[in-house]
Amino acid sequence: MNKVLGICGLDCATCGAFIASKNNDDELRKKVAAEWATAYGFAFTPEMINCHGCLATDGVQIGHCSECGMRLCALGKKLASCGDCAEYPCKQVADFHAQCPEAKANIGLRA
Repeated sequence: MNKVLGICGLDCATCGAFIASKNNDDELRKKVAAEWATAYGFAFTPEMINCHGCLATDGVQIGHCSECGMRLCALGKKLASCGDCAEYPCKQVADFHAQCPEAKANIGLRA
């Protein structure tokens, strides 16, 4: 599967919610809900495991992705990536990339 880069540089194509939505895979939804419930201490249900990716504007984003400050900022500025912003890297992005260096590396992959 090719990379599907989110605004911050995360690869949505590696996300279980994105994959389950793309393939309409209810078994994967159940698996991801159980894994995430354990990992994040939140009662995820299979019905919650739907996401069309960070750049989708149809309102189908999983959990925090729907309210992510980086995503909302970039969409408000009509940017496809934080890397396209004149203020890159702002504190919010720099703090996130410090915790998630693979996302920072992906920002440079956008053409």
